[in-house]
Amino acid sequence: MVDVLALFATPQMQWIVILLGIDVILGIIAALVKKEFVFGKLCNFMKGPVLAYVFGFAVIELVGNALPSLAFIVPAVFVLVLIALLASVFGNLGKLGLPLPGTLKK
Repeated sequence: MVDVLALFATPQMQWIVILLGIDVILGIIAALVKKEFVFGKLCNFMKGPVLAYVFGFAVIELVGNALPSLAFIVPAVFVLVLIALLASVFGNLGKLGLPLPGTLKK
């Protein structure tokens, strides 16, 4: 049986948590700069995307470990999660007024 704590200690999970932390910090800074900070939005973000990315990826890792024939989905899902998190980070950088290339803007 797979150790549940080991699912959260993988390098992939560490990257997800690091990018989530960067995204949250940049989002808070952007909201404070624009005077749009609402504590309730932070709470909703923490229980929404954070739980979905962290626990969702842990479940995908668990499925990949339990069913070796589906192990190929783990790196694919990891790449998709990274792309989504990086898009959010770049979006928050754009809210802060940093010039971004047209391909990175929404």
